[in-house]
Amino acid sequence: MTDAEIRDQTALLFKTLASASRLAILAQLRQGPSRVNDLVEALGMSQPLISQHLSVLRLARLVEGKRHGRETLYEVSDLHVTHIVDDALAHVAEKSGNSS
Repeated sequence: MTDAEIRDQTALLFKTLASASRLAILAQLRQGPSRVNDLVEALGMSQPLISQHLSVLRLARLVEGKRHGRETLYEVSDLHVTHIVDDALAHVAEKSGNSS
């Protein structure tokens, strides 16, 4: 990949992460695989919204779904991204005086 292609792909990654809802989903999935209904309950978002964001995250290859009977368990497929998300959240919390 050329430097320009790497920058373009990195920009697409940040575009995918530029959603508070997708960040919340990734943070939740970092704790372990979850079904859509688990994410709905944990995050307080509607099922269609969770499914829409999971679709975006799947297309970006950040999460993957594995079928178990009638259900799909979603999990983070790129742990590098969880580190980026964790660092960004910690950075913002630190800057706002809310470090945990």
